[in-house]
Amino acid sequence: MRYIIGLLCLLLHVTILFAQPQRNPYNLDLMVTAEAYYHAMTSNNNNEMIDLQRIIPGIVLDIRYATTNNFTGQKLYDSARAFLRRPVAEALLKVQKELNKQGIALKVMDAYRPYSVTLKFYNIYRNTSFVAAPWIGSRHNRGAAVDLSLIDLKTGNELLMPTPYDEFSERAHPGYTDLPEEAIRNRNLLIRIMSENGFSVFQTEWWHFDFRGWEQFGLLDLSFQDLDDGALAH
Repeated sequence: MRYIIGLLCLLLHVTILFAQPQRNPYNLDLMVTAEAYYHAMTSNNNNEMIDLQRIIPGIVLDIRYATTNNFTGQKLYDSARAFLRRPVAEALLKVQKELNKQGIALKVMDAYRPYSVTLKFYNIYRNTSFVAAPWIGSRHNRGAAVDLSLIDLKTGNELLMPTPYDEFSERAHPGYTDLPEEAIRNRNLLIRIMSENGFSVFQTEWWHFDFRGWEQFGLLDLSFQDLDDGALAH
């Protein structure tokens, strides 16, 4: 009887295991606990994930994945927050200060993204020209990439850009030219000022910028609450 019960328990465990989607099906080296994050911060403060609203005055957030207003039609984040690694956030602060002198400010649509969300993206839209390959992971998962646009500082209105956010078309490519002159001018301003402060635009998305030096940061699959918990422990 004991043998039968043990066998049934084993079968139940295997059934549950295969019935649930795997959190890390490609066996990537992921950080998945607040404790591990705490230890990474204490060993190198560049690993700290900074809440952008805490250090960038006037930063405007339009975190689409905290709503259903995104290409998946699903709410994927529990809260509308934006985190980046410390040096990345500090570089973005410099961008904001320079733009403010021109009467312009940043609007952030996404920053750090847990790996589990990247996996969901790929399961919904399997085109790695626009969605990160989950067997590699995204630079968003490292806290070293940001999706953003520009707004008028006085009105808060977004400046004309080539496409809406997350339009997966050729028009979103940063070199596309069959556009209104104003859209090209605004896009080029964004690319130039981001480049001057340590970012590179992604080849198919005018809104996506990778921090140069992203390779120094590991992949994370931590919730925003995990980041808070690790920071409090720190």
